[in-house]
Amino acid sequence: MQFGIFTVGDVTPDPTTGRTPTEYERIKAILTIAQKAEEVGLDVFALGEHHNPPFVPSSPTTMLGYVAAKTERIVLSTSTTLITTNDPVKIAEDFAMLQHVADGRVDVMMGRGNTGPVYPWFGKDIRQGIPLAIENYALLHRLWREDFVDWEGQFRTPLQGFQSTPRPLDGVPPFVWHGSIRSPEIAEQAAYYGDGFFANNIFWPKEHFQKLIGFYRQRFEHYGHGSADQAIVGLGGQVFMRKNSQDAIDEFRPYFDVAPVYGHGPSLEDFTAQTPLTVGSPQEVIDRYAAMRDHFGDYQRQLFLMDHAGLPLKTVLEQLDLLGEEVVPVLRKELAVNRPAHVPDAPTHASLKAAAATETTSVAS
Repeated sequence: MQFGIFTVGDVTPDPTTGRTPTEYERIKAILTIAQKAEEVGLDVFALGEHHNPPFVPSSPTTMLGYVAAKTERIVLSTSTTLITTNDPVKIAEDFAMLQHVADGRVDVMMGRGNTGPVYPWFGKDIRQGIPLAIENYALLHRLWREDFVDWEGQFRTPLQGFQSTPRPLDGVPPFVWHGSIRSPEIAEQAAYYGDGFFANNIFWPKEHFQKLIGFYRQRFEHYGHGSADQAIVGLGGQVFMRKNSQDAIDEFRPYFDVAPVYGHGPSLEDFTAQTPLTVGSPQEVIDRYAAMRDHFGDYQRQLFLMDHAGLPLKTVLEQLDLLGEEVVPVLRKELAVNRPAHVPDAPTHASLKAAAATETTSVAS
């Protein structure tokens, strides 16, 4: 079971001071947060991709390359790479390069994004979002696995004998998660390839995601990748903690009330009742997230959104200390209890490399 954090890289005013960080300050803060995530013992740091204010991560591989140089163990991922508006050739090359830079500590999450105007900015039509995601990933999948690719599709220039460079490290492509909040077509795509499915369930009730994850599990089994409970599932989440529950609520409420992604809608109490947002003590967070297995089955990756809503860097680093020292160690133990032996861990470069070597040996014999 992997635990980590993800960030969307929003530049949001702190409602308690009225101050908005500069883009430079926010970028530097994200890099500090990533290094802190490794320091406190987390497994994954994931970064979103956005091309519009108030977000800064327009070049995730640049930032992740820096983090790779400053860390030794943590897996570096995206929490969305826009498979619809990025050229699959550039994705193939960028993430293979990042693999080499990071000694294999890389995976990637494909998604369509949630900003409509990004499509025309990159010469695409939002009405073709699903077909773009399906066709572009089909090409990317081949580029990482075939030395020379001939390709002709609907959305990009044909390729003849094209080889992306560098080739994936050790001949093993980065593991791919397909992220979605609403689209069964994306769950189907993840199942078809035997990839991971990341349900970013931070805004909607669990019943919606139970159906989506259940569908993915069924289709994963249908395509012969294993039993439904062996499908590779990731979940989102968000928390704010203090030793005393009421202190956490009092401190976080002004951030929640005016945050662009939270405020001006349901109350804090209603939102926490309907979504994974948990504001309280570390034990309340443990209780809430230990119960995720009851809703979704045994799963492989839990990512938390920690640096949102304008929270200052100092506060985020305090939150990471609590997460790493008091919450994650307990969740690791609790979610390991009665976990069936046949349920896999989240794939890593090492495990994928070992599996590829085993398969090669088996074929040769």
